[in-house]
Amino acid sequence: MLISADMEGTAGIAVWQQVIPPDLADKGAPPEYESSRRLMTEEVNAAIRGAKAAGATEVIVNDSHDGMRNIIPAELDPDAWLITGNQKPLVMVCDVDQDIDALVFTGYHARAGTQNGVLAHSFTGWIMDMWIGNIQVGEHGMNAATAGHWNVPLVAVTGDEAAVRQTKELVGDDCAGAIVKYGRGRHSAKHMHPQKACELIESTVKDGVARTSQLKPFKPSFPATVTVRVDTADRADKMAKVPGTSRPDGDTVSYEARDGKHLMEHFLAMMGCAG
Repeated sequence: MLISADMEGTAGIAVWQQVIPPDLADKGAPPEYESSRRLMTEEVNAAIRGAKAAGATEVIVNDSHDGMRNIIPAELDPDAWLITGNQKPLVMVCDVDQDIDALVFTGYHARAGTQNGVLAHSFTGWIMDMWIGNIQVGEHGMNAATAGHWNVPLVAVTGDEAAVRQTKELVGDDCAGAIVKYGRGRHSAKHMHPQKACELIESTVKDGVARTSQLKPFKPSFPATVTVRVDTADRADKMAKVPGTSRPDGDTVSYEARDGKHLMEHFLAMMGCAG
């Protein structure tokens, strides 16, 4: 099974200064980043424990937060494999394929523009909205649809209330969900204690993995028009240079996704041009 591990949805985290890696910060290492790494790693370990308790024989963890080398390797469960580094194939769901039987999201956040979504965004600070056909999506939707290409179900998600709610609305309420905090705006939250959050994550992931055979993968109808609205027309100009990309209006680009794999590959090509 595969765990896609983000950081913004981790209990105890509410502001950007807590989640920016040192080499990506404007003014040096944010003082809270190291403690945030530990909180993230502890929640991932809880998910691994839950997966193993449900019978998972191999667990791969894909570090999916900014820079993608945030999890502390020496503190990770030694039974798990860890994928780090950026520019990975399929990025947040790197290594998802026909050999993976279940997908888990940890530390996830809501899509851009979500009211009371803690640190809500969609991949970057400059993507304003995204749709697969007429389905509004964020990172959870794009990643789950990519996994669906290989018939891999999303069995559990952990994060803030808005992230868990949006994910379950998208893939189905049977997906197990662990809410570890409640947004009080984009940069504030009411948090569960980290220890209690880890206990909840462990039991939630155990439940989801145990029900893997009963859960269906998220498979939007393909081919599908994927629409991405960004912050400026200049950004859309750059993204539109990718062959196969259309320009519905000044700040919007779109393309026809053949399937879940092409969905992510074309999107990442546009992101590469716009960054």
